[in-house]
Amino acid sequence: MSETDARPTVLVVEDDAVIRHAAVELIGEAGFTVREATNGNEAIRMLDEEQDAGGAVCVVVTDIDMPFGIDGIKLAACIDQRWPRIGIVITSGKVRPSPGDVPSDGLFIRKPYTEESLVAAIRSVMS
Repeated sequence: MSETDARPTVLVVEDDAVIRHAAVELIGEAGFTVREATNGNEAIRMLDEEQDAGGAVCVVVTDIDMPFGIDGIKLAACIDQRWPRIGIVITSGKVRPSPGDVPSDGLFIRKPYTEESLVAAIRSVMS
């Protein structure tokens, strides 16, 4: 098993390229393997493929406000239903989730978040 195989995998779902790349970089520097998706549809496709291959992703970090119909709230609900072992961290600088929008074992953090708050949120939702 290689070093990257031993590291937990986090999927970052964010339509803003600058924010996505910054999140990928800081999560990688914190010792995680990082995958990225630009929207909810792409994330679900990736998770479907991964689950067929054994499922490496252990946490999804998703923005709420994304294009193409599946926002972060819908994505979190889908993941919670289909892959309940995957932890969920929902982020937004514009939208505050309503009660019940965040899965019971998921977390919401406001943007702009610090590296420490994001990494702490990821670690706390890992199963």
